[in-house]
Amino acid sequence: MAKRKSLKGDNCPVARSLDVVGDRWSLLIIRDAFDGMRRFGEFQKSLGVARNILADRLQTLVAENILEVAPASDGTSYQEYLLTAKGEGLFMVVVGLRQWGEQYLFSKGEAHSMLVESRSGKPVQNMELHSHDGRLLGPEDTEVRKVGSGQA
Repeated sequence: MAKRKSLKGDNCPVARSLDVVGDRWSLLIIRDAFDGMRRFGEFQKSLGVARNILADRLQTLVAENILEVAPASDGTSYQEYLLTAKGEGLFMVVVGLRQWGEQYLFSKGEAHSMLVESRSGKPVQNMELHSHDGRLLGPEDTEVRKVGSGQA
């Protein structure tokens, strides 16, 4: 199998982001980290992924400063994987994918997990994109413009 082309130098933020977290295992590891998983064995049990693939993805996420390795909090000789600030910055991405999946990939009444607010137990509201003055924005209301390298 050919190695995929790196997008690290691409001028599109979406492409660069996908270069780092664009495979399913990486995003599922990040999802599980948000759900409180910290140890290799917990991720492996949750995902059912081969150990070598999990080890590779964890190594990449650590190298990209999305996860950091720390001694186990219970004092055992194990190590734990903790989200960094950069990793926590992916929370909105994971929630956005969750909400998109809930809306488009489940039949009405089909069982699925749900994100709720810890304090109230109530479902989290769907994310929305708003303009600087509070208007709801859709794709037709936005455009991509280049910035930097002499651009205004």
